[in-house]
Amino acid sequence: MRLSTVILPVQRWHEGGRARWQRAEELGFHTAYTYDHLSWRVPFRDGPWFGALPTLTAAATATERLRLGTLVTSPNFRHPVTLAKELISLDDVSAGRITLGIGAGGNGFDASALLGADEEPWTPRQRADRFAEFVPLLDRLLTEGATTHRGAFYSAHEVRNIPGCVQRPRLPFAVAATGPRGMRLAARHGQAWVTTGDPKVGPDGTAAQSLAAVAAQLDRLVQVCREEGRDPAELPKVLLTGFTPGSPLDSVDAFVDFAGAHAALGIDELVLHWPLPGTMFDADEKTFEAIAVDGLAQLGRGN
Repeated sequence: MRLSTVILPVQRWHEGGRARWQRAEELGFHTAYTYDHLSWRVPFRDGPWFGALPTLTAAATATERLRLGTLVTSPNFRHPVTLAKELISLDDVSAGRITLGIGAGGNGFDASALLGADEEPWTPRQRADRFAEFVPLLDRLLTEGATTHRGAFYSAHEVRNIPGCVQRPRLPFAVAATGPRGMRLAARHGQAWVTTGDPKVGPDGTAAQSLAAVAAQLDRLVQVCREEGRDPAELPKVLLTGFTPGSPLDSVDAFVDFAGAHAALGIDELVLHWPLPGTMFDADEKTFEAIAVDGLAQLGRGN
């Protein structure tokens, strides 16, 4: 199992931001992700929130080995053509250390920020429709020298993306999806699949209920992969923690129990939020660092 972290883009770069990404590398995390939003939910809505891709570009120049990525980018305010150009540039600056976490997006500030006066936010089905066109077009833009596309939602006319990604054939996609259409996109285009658990269970449910829900998601993913002719074992499974029952950051032992239970289901990578006091991601930073150093080692020993 791999252990990664999410560093929310809430600190000024020269007032702790740089140091946090460098510390993630020192602690040995596999990947450090950040959210790709214009702003996020309360209390972050009315506080500092910086852009994901500039932040990752800065992180790429401040680190050497750490993989970097979004978790997740969505069509809510992104267009595949401009996003592809920025991703190719970021992949180049990082020397091929970028993973694009990508999802359909949800309700909230991003979903309404660009709306006209008479426009309504997209429904879940409308977001899924756009996502279904967004992902394969972005795949093409990152792999073809010139791309032309005329779709229901997006257009590209002889778009050049030379020289392409450092990573070949392109940088990896980690597709966040729990519905059948999204899972099919993960099977067709993804180099990883991402879940936050089942929102129907939520943090007030039991650990057993959450594990059963994630197991059911994994079963559906396996079925979709087989239908698409994809070996399910070749698609890493990622759990973004913080939205399921339990408190894996309470102690190293609590993390080992949590990680072991999810590893047994088939989860390959756990992503922990870097602690932020006064938020839903509040936790003891010393314990968090101890988990990064010792948690997976203990799990490997079967403790």
